[in-house]
Amino acid sequence: MDYSRLLTDTLRAHPHGETIARVLAAALDAVEPAAAVRAALHVDDEAITIGGVRYQRASIDRVLVVGAGKAGAPMAAAAAQALGGLLAGGAVVVKDGHTGDGAGPITLLDAAHPVPDERGVTASRQIAALLAGAGERDLVLALISGGGSALLTAPAPGVSLADIQQLTALLLGCGASIGEINTLRKHLDNVKGGGLARMAAPARVAALILSDVVGSPLDVIASGPTVADPSTYADALGTLERYGLLGQAPAPVLEHLRRGAAGHAEETPKPGDPALARVQNLIIGSNPLAAQAALAQAQRAGLRTLLLTTYLQGEAREAGRLLAAVAREIAASGSPLPRPACVVLGGETTVTLRGDGLGGRNQELALAAVADMAGLPGVALVTLATDGGDGPTDAAGAVVTGETLARAQALGLDPADHLARNDAYRFFAPLGDLLRPGPTNTNVNDLAFLFAF
Repeated sequence: MDYSRLLTDTLRAHPHGETIARVLAAALDAVEPAAAVRAALHVDDEAITIGGVRYQRASIDRVLVVGAGKAGAPMAAAAAQALGGLLAGGAVVVKDGHTGDGAGPITLLDAAHPVPDERGVTASRQIAALLAGAGERDLVLALISGGGSALLTAPAPGVSLADIQQLTALLLGCGASIGEINTLRKHLDNVKGGGLARMAAPARVAALILSDVVGSPLDVIASGPTVADPSTYADALGTLERYGLLGQAPAPVLEHLRRGAAGHAEETPKPGDPALARVQNLIIGSNPLAAQAALAQAQRAGLRTLLLTTYLQGEAREAGRLLAAVAREIAASGSPLPRPACVVLGGETTVTLRGDGLGGRNQELALAAVADMAGLPGVALVTLATDGGDGPTDAAGAVVTGETLARAQALGLDPADHLARNDAYRFFAPLGDLLRPGPTNTNVNDLAFLFAF
């Protein structure tokens, strides 16, 4: 990726701004979706090889490509190039603005994210129709990446798209983890939680998966459309109860979940289900891979490096204060690394909405660190949503240095006030500290970088 797209006003003025931007760019380059597909998918005269598994061409009548996710366009383009004349057709759902240069014979369908819309429902019907004719001698290549849960939407009987939209908005603001959110999605939708593989049966299915979930649990990534689902209707109801949403969730949602918990609605496919017997799932990109590439680039720049964790979770504002504490420790004692240093963290935090501001979890994390990092010399915190979009904004994250608080106060900006209103975007925008790389067409969760020069 062109590192200059990652330069904010602050980084352009920073004596090590280009070094910082190159470290971030290296992380994104390591999980470029087309390259990941090309590394996993090989075709020769005798077989299609996917992650070391050979599918003999003589045993295949047709190859179909389906999928969903923010990285769908480059993944589909790479698959179409590799398969060439073997490709019989395909359709992949992508987020608005993520179609790239197209994918040849594979149709790219736009839909909304993170709250699904009617286009996602229509696209899901189109994919279901494509799979309806799949037979035992067909091979279905499923391209799955982050964002697929919202983009691939086929509401269960009795549940409307409006019900799903209302529930999604509630879930995004309550602080629930992605695993908890997807447990609900899988039990309100016909394509999630192994549903896509069930639609494709009895065809063979090979899924290439770009992970955007902490720890890369297959059943959680994009709500596991090709994976057995260990969760239940009772688990889904438990999530609503845990976050106090039983009284706010749409009535048809509660009715469907309660019917399922009572055994009156079909469960998602469980481990050992015959519909999943011919499915191969392969992770081709992940947050740890991006983090390791960032560390390698930092080392080449002469920095001491540490991967602190790729399991960063919890409230974004609490994580921000933790990272500020690490920055202060480096400045005070040279621990856990002496200068010059680069500490990398990956994962996905959550935001419990308390105000009506504008922002996202990466921006909120950065905002929470501003006061505690004030006055620290030569230290920078950079947060990055690897898909290029953080929350409902055009920013991917933000930059905080020891000077941020003083610069903000000079403009009459109070970080505590903005944090109370979940208004990180409007705090960082006047400072020129928002990271705005545009869509990256990849998605492996979030990264945070602490630099000390």
